[in-house]
Amino acid sequence: MFAPLKGRKVIDLTQVLAGPYCSYQLGLLGADVIKVEPQDGGDWARIGGPDAALSDAGLASGFLTQNAGKRSIAIDLKQPAGVALVLDMIGQADVFLENFRPGTAARLGLDVATVQARNPSIVYASLSAYGQDGPMGGRPAYDHVIQAVSGIMQLTGDPETLPNKVGAPYVDYATGMNGAFAVLSALMEKDRTGKGQRVDVAMLDSALLLMASHMTGAATSGNIPQASGNEAFSGSPTSGVFKTKHGDLALAANNERQYPRLLQAIGREDLATDPRFADRDAKKANAPALRQVLAEAFLTDTADAWEEKLSAADVPAGRVRDIGEAMNSPQIQQRGLMQEYAISGTNRKTQAPTLGFKANGSMPAAKSSAPRLGADADSVLKDFGMRDAAIAALRTSGVVL
Repeated sequence: MFAPLKGRKVIDLTQVLAGPYCSYQLGLLGADVIKVEPQDGGDWARIGGPDAALSDAGLASGFLTQNAGKRSIAIDLKQPAGVALVLDMIGQADVFLENFRPGTAARLGLDVATVQARNPSIVYASLSAYGQDGPMGGRPAYDHVIQAVSGIMQLTGDPETLPNKVGAPYVDYATGMNGAFAVLSALMEKDRTGKGQRVDVAMLDSALLLMASHMTGAATSGNIPQASGNEAFSGSPTSGVFKTKHGDLALAANNERQYPRLLQAIGREDLATDPRFADRDAKKANAPALRQVLAEAFLTDTADAWEEKLSAADVPAGRVRDIGEAMNSPQIQQRGLMQEYAISGTNRKTQAPTLGFKANGSMPAAKSSAPRLGADADSVLKDFGMRDAAIAALRTSGVVL
């Protein structure tokens, strides 16, 4: 089994999406992720979503998505004994992960200095909206706010409809992936130097990195990119989204080698000698006319048919699908991107994403579904050397559920 983080312990105090998605990936890589949750309902993501029964059980789809394979313990951090318990666990861990608003961890007594004093070799990782410093560092935010502040909304959709939010919480997930990458890097540096590491991951930074080429272009030329609807990033007149007899088709014939193959596929080889479309500059100058030719051609058949025909001609193209179609496609099924789990305490099943890359022929997946609140308290505390009597005392005092 591909488990490069096997034997590593992660004390995870994160909630909702970005932080839990970060620790979820660490768990998929073999780490033992111990999810420390508040006692009054646990992770906020446990409720809500389209399925009322799962929400009532504290296992909403938003929670199931990025918490499979973790162990849950509910600790009252308002009690000094609760903070002391977390610090005891940190003393035997490799990673401490939090996504509180900057300053909250310090008020709880879990600041960097205190944590690293307990465990000098710990990787202390924080995920936040704007980072731990800067004039906006202490502000709260969610995905769509960061989409607004980063400029993503001004680049999404047609110019006439701006601003537009991207349809999924991409910034949260990008921050989670960036966080996992940061933690892995810090663990390698810790192994190299023997010293603990401090990792600071910001949603705003992650959002801007999703537009890296736009940022470099703006910094170099001074020109601010504008929304271009469904046109390709390349700006090629032989790219974009076109109507067909049935369904929409995304086309990306971006380079000159693909152009003659496109013309052959649509039966318009005659355009190869048309002076309006003789070279790249001519095609751009006459883009509306060329797009009209393509639009008329694509209306003669379905999007599925054009996808097959153009792909066979080595021209990038695909029918526009919804997420259900994409998930259930033979391609994704064969790749093994989604893993099926039995939902804890129910007779139902769910699917959650795997790590997203194949290692030695398969995609790393969690061994179990997302846990119920506090379900693993005994096993977690015993793993940290606590005896039954001490565990019972913690329960009696209300420090642990």
